[in-house]
Amino acid sequence: MKSGLAALFACLLAASCAGPSTSGSNNGRPDEWGHRPGPQGFDTVIIDAGHGGKDPGAISRTTGQREKDLALDTAQRLKRHLGGRVKVRMMRDDDRFIELDDRASRASGKGNTILLSLHYNSSGAGVRGPETYYWRVDSHGLATRIQRAMASVSPAESGNRGMVRRRLRLTRNPDIPCVLAEIGYLSNPAEARLCADPAYREKMAAALARAILDQQSKGDAGTGALPRPIYAPPSRPTDPAGS
Repeated sequence: MKSGLAALFACLLAASCAGPSTSGSNNGRPDEWGHRPGPQGFDTVIIDAGHGGKDPGAISRTTGQREKDLALDTAQRLKRHLGGRVKVRMMRDDDRFIELDDRASRASGKGNTILLSLHYNSSGAGVRGPETYYWRVDSHGLATRIQRAMASVSPAESGNRGMVRRRLRLTRNPDIPCVLAEIGYLSNPAEARLCADPAYREKMAAALARAILDQQSKGDAGTGALPRPIYAPPSRPTDPAGS
């Protein structure tokens, strides 16, 4: 009897020390780590237009357009494409500044919800093409669909990183599936002119909407194996660049 109790205690101790499981299904509830399959059947999409207010983001030397304006315009177009199919909540619907930590906290605690943050990039003049950032395991399928969708619209890529697993405040800190999309490089003259075209942003918004709705109906099917869990603390402003 004593040996049986000892074995039971050892099993309970091992279970209590184990990290979050990656084998369970995604029940749509908020989860701190997100080490689980991607979402399916969700009913709400939070669209976060990057930057805003006092923070213009990247500014194109070619067209003079600001990232905050392009991001908001694309977010509003995406909202229209998703209308009637899912509930849409806008992180900002005008030119206002919201701290990154506030964005993360506003997205957290929402059941059956995903977050997509929209941005436009800047780097060397030779780099162009869309990029998608994710960190959580349950965001991998959505990130894969988002990157494929943007790449299908983009006419050319050069030196861009494609899909990247990176711990950022809008990919690590929310407790729901969350992805950050960099639609194009405003530092590349040709791509800056393309992103300045409303018709191009409309195509991108339509492609993003299709990717979101595909994830809603299919889950992770067709997006490849899930990545390994990474146990890391929430992202902070003081983290080293690239962490």
